[in-house]
Amino acid sequence: MTQHNPHAPDSDDYDPSASSLAGQVDKSVMAELLSIRSSIDNIDATLVYLLAERFKATQKVGFLKAAHRLPAGDPGREAAQIARLRTLAEDAHLDPAFAEKFLNFIIGEVIRHHEAIAEDHEAASGQHPQASALA
Repeated sequence: MTQHNPHAPDSDDYDPSASSLAGQVDKSVMAELLSIRSSIDNIDATLVYLLAERFKATQKVGFLKAAHRLPAGDPGREAAQIARLRTLAEDAHLDPAFAEKFLNFIIGEVIRHHEAIAEDHEAASGQHPQASALA
């Protein structure tokens, strides 16, 4: 069952047939292009929702790390994940360098979120950030 998302663009906000090619190419070519783009649009929507779920999970990790004064980053885990994703990318015929850049971007965002969660946790518990980092 599909759930309505009030933040999702309505049909008035998004025109899936928008193209600077309209009227410049054969109608059958344009129809095929729009069909393929429809699949791309579905994939993009899925990626957004998957990333949202991923960040919900990493937020839980951030709260756990903050509660136990663990560092925001885990270089060993990050290196293992990058190596794993590079292999998955190769198997999927995706450029491993692109996959690594993408994961590094996500890792950077996760660490930024974990640091913010830790700062909020420390402020709420009345501890100085540097003191807990040294503990």
